[in-house]
Amino acid sequence: MVSQSRRIVHIDMDAFYASVEQREAPDLRGQPVAVGGRPEGRGVVAAASYEARAFGVHSAMSMTKAIRLCPELKIVRPNFKKYRSISQQVFAMFRAVTPLVEPLSLDEAYLDVTENAWEEPLATPVARRLKQQIADETGLTASAGVAPNKFLAKVASGWRKPDGLTVVPHERIEAFLQELPVGALWGVGPVTARRLRANGIERVVDMRTTEDTVLRQLVGKRAEWLKRLSYGEDDRPVTPNRTAKSAGSERTYPKDLADLDTIRDELERLTRQAASKLDRTARFAHTVTVKMRYSDFTTITRSHTTQPPTRDPELLAERIEALLEKTEAGSRPVRLLGVSVANLTATDRREHPSHPEEPRLWDE
Repeated sequence: MVSQSRRIVHIDMDAFYASVEQREAPDLRGQPVAVGGRPEGRGVVAAASYEARAFGVHSAMSMTKAIRLCPELKIVRPNFKKYRSISQQVFAMFRAVTPLVEPLSLDEAYLDVTENAWEEPLATPVARRLKQQIADETGLTASAGVAPNKFLAKVASGWRKPDGLTVVPHERIEAFLQELPVGALWGVGPVTARRLRANGIERVVDMRTTEDTVLRQLVGKRAEWLKRLSYGEDDRPVTPNRTAKSAGSERTYPKDLADLDTIRDELERLTRQAASKLDRTARFAHTVTVKMRYSDFTTITRSHTTQPPTRDPELLAERIEALLEKTEAGSRPVRLLGVSVANLTATDRREHPSHPEEPRLWDE
């Protein structure tokens, strides 16, 4: 059963970084814009305007490919200080309505508005008023989803972008679920979605009739959770001030790294950055991960989890060195390196790390 008592709003700013740049520079309005690094420096698209998306440009794409798809693309270097300032302005609007605000990133959040400062009995007027307030005070648009739980609200917010508002009341949940492709499920990325479709699971509701053993073979330990979502069930509360479950850094290099000693030095530098983040937040990590992208764009990760957790840079570096030996670095040129720490805890005592949600490995 899906709870009818909670009123959840998911708000997602539309093409946030790119929209901010278009707002700041009138000559960029209506133009295909990508925020990110230069193609000659192996830059990556951090955000794309809707005009650029019409050409197939999207975030995480190499800027070189983006230029091939859209030769008229306007490239803007990111200004995260500016984006954070606007994000703080928007989140202040959210928190003036309800203390139950759970940030997911600079540009999106869940709000539990079951009780709210405006004393609105329904969530839809709250979402509509917030969208208008964001537009009036920032000149930017946001899309919102309204539903009885987080999963449905998040999917709904992306249903009619940009500047959309989609409401999924309790009586329409089943009809809404029937329309969703399997890729809409929480935690199902493009690779997993292809695997599921190859096994006849095209829609979210197809998960319901899939044998548990088959589902476990396809998605592992997420099988039970995903099947629950296929019925629209999600009892996760909106959690304010959610603590980070991971932190890390990565870098794409102007020239491929072929020398193993150079790769070791870079990994040590990235490891110390991760350790510094742990130190600043007084956290300890159970898991360390190396991310590596070879010159042919093949990307691999190697992880190690141990007890007790640590934030000691020397111990973390030793574990990263051991993970490096499980890669083909030195024999295959490397274009990107990353180091992340995950399964964070506030204590260095021995304890079993928990996994309430999929960790976000690259936490800005």
